[in-house]
Amino acid sequence: MSERLKALADAGVSIWLDDLSRERIETGNLAELVKQSSVVGVTTNPTIFAAALADGERYDQQVAELVADGADVDHTIFKLTTTDVRDACDVLLDAYKASDGVDGRVSIEVPPGLAFDTEGTSAAAKLLWAEVDRPNLLIKIPGTSEGLPAITATVAEGISVNVTLIFGLHRYDQVMDAYLDGLEKARENGHDLSTIHSVASFFVSRVDTEVDKRLDALIEAGGDAATLGSLKGKAAVANARLAYQAFERAFGGERFAALQQAGARPQRPLWASTGVKNPDYSDTLYVSDLVVAGTVNTMPEKTMKAFADHGEVKGDQVTTQYDDARHVMDQLAAAGIDYDDVIATLEKEGVEKFVASWDELVETVKGQMGGAKRQADGQ
Repeated sequence: MSERLKALADAGVSIWLDDLSRERIETGNLAELVKQSSVVGVTTNPTIFAAALADGERYDQQVAELVADGADVDHTIFKLTTTDVRDACDVLLDAYKASDGVDGRVSIEVPPGLAFDTEGTSAAAKLLWAEVDRPNLLIKIPGTSEGLPAITATVAEGISVNVTLIFGLHRYDQVMDAYLDGLEKARENGHDLSTIHSVASFFVSRVDTEVDKRLDALIEAGGDAATLGSLKGKAAVANARLAYQAFERAFGGERFAALQQAGARPQRPLWASTGVKNPDYSDTLYVSDLVVAGTVNTMPEKTMKAFADHGEVKGDQVTTQYDDARHVMDQLAAAGIDYDDVIATLEKEGVEKFVASWDELVETVKGQMGGAKRQADGQ
């Protein structure tokens, strides 16, 4: 077992793998990561599924069967992805039971084209929940303004949710409110609140990418290179730390206390996009600097391996750093970085990237279906 990853888990950080493929499941690789690398969850997205489908032949039989049944591309994607997620849920079932349902979770995303469609998102969430039919599933819903009421409606149905694409503190407050609204409605609907779980995926590395780009532009325009340069690589961690402070406020208050008495669980912060984009930064930056109990860190395998090799756990790196985090954000504002514009840009780009990833998945599956049809015609 990786001692460094175990130390991270012992510090209260749930390690989730940001990847899934049928090969990982069928070869036992996922089970091995659970056993040896303290992995207790999995997150997926259309890009991950497109890569899995493009790289292996393990989907060929199911694709051929679906083509023979006359399935269109959307139904084929639905069946392929829900099969993998259901099987991954089964691999992680022991972790789910051992953690009283907190971990052992696998996430699947509603189609990104629904990011601005409240009713469509709610309907898609119900379909995915019913199809996978596993208690340790999480339905990923984007935290857009249109996604917020869908989060509430989905939680109100007793469905567990992973809210994704959260970049800013104001939106995060709205996401937590939407979850609490959903819990209150679920209670009214007679659901057992203890069975409803949620995480809020707060994106990290992309914040540094966008802010650093703006700092470089200010330097090129004649700004103080030393001062501006010293702020590079600091925005993302500071932003995430302040998000955790917001989490403490929301789930330490009277509103949640009343729900908690009825069995409700807090919506845990999940650090997403934790692979480092800038090679000048430590490849474990967004893991080591965001260690705090009660969080999830979903990592690409590359980041997980890097942490297993040389990552360090130095205790709580979040609640002890609130003043520093606020100081960093104040310095960025004084330097001319418009936080609200950064967040608006990232959310817009985030949705666009999700849609592009879905289009990539559609094209990949179309190619697989075309191959299956040609093979069937040849026979």
